[in-house]
Amino acid sequence: MPFPSPSDKQDDGPALYIVSTPIGNLEDITLRALRILKEVSLIAAEDTRHTRKLLSAYEITTRMTALHEHNEEERASRVIDKVLAGESVALVTDAGTPCISDPGYRLVSAASRQGVRVVPVPGASALLAGLAAAGLPTDAFHYQGFLPKKQGKRRDILSALASLSHTFVLYEAPSRIERLLGELADVLGDRPAVLARELTKRHEEFLRGTLSSIAGELASRSSVKGECTLMVGGATESAAPVVVDLDEEIRRALADSDESPSRLAKSLAKRLGLPKGEVYDAVVRLSGDR
Repeated sequence: MPFPSPSDKQDDGPALYIVSTPIGNLEDITLRALRILKEVSLIAAEDTRHTRKLLSAYEITTRMTALHEHNEEERASRVIDKVLAGESVALVTDAGTPCISDPGYRLVSAASRQGVRVVPVPGASALLAGLAAAGLPTDAFHYQGFLPKKQGKRRDILSALASLSHTFVLYEAPSRIERLLGELADVLGDRPAVLARELTKRHEEFLRGTLSSIAGELASRSSVKGECTLMVGGATESAAPVVVDLDEEIRRALADSDESPSRLAKSLAKRLGLPKGEVYDAVVRLSGDR
């Protein structure tokens, strides 16, 4: 199929453009993205100060407004009203593709419900950049993004990831990456993994090995810098079964939940694949201890 010429572009008429921006290297932006950012009447940016650096580098003077996770619902209606009135608006985040572990979902959802044309302008993504260079299987993969901070919810998700047979991807801040590697090794066993750090930037780095070997390398350093993208290999048939410390799982759940013993036992039994009666007896016992 031949590539369309610029005259064949579908970027005519009012629309909400979801524009991907560089994740580090300012050259990683498409010609189409630059044109769209120049042509729209407004750019909705996660952080206008951050986006201004990109716009200044390419001499783009389009007006901006802030749209982030704390004001997205309130600002969404204003953006949609502009498009319905015949203008075009571009949505950008600080880095990468909007809506992928970044603000934008609520705006896109509301715009779609009101018949606004939503047009993706693809480009940089830490998820795809990391996967492409990891060397782990990518015929199928699971994207999890950032894990929740509450311990109980984190363990629930990690336990679900343990059964996946394909590569999965997590994002994590540098200050918490060692902790995450330890949690993964504890729940999943010592899997093959690749940690991508500072993607597309001057100090880009790929650490390859196992969860424990990567954790050991990071522990030997005085500090870890740069946002982290972690790719973890899927479970194999020969992988050793994960031994579950039921009492420890229950203690974590009790600390994070105010559910009744019966409901708590039901959810834990389903997640851990254990008989509900066994789990219920342990919940009652540990609840009394508490």
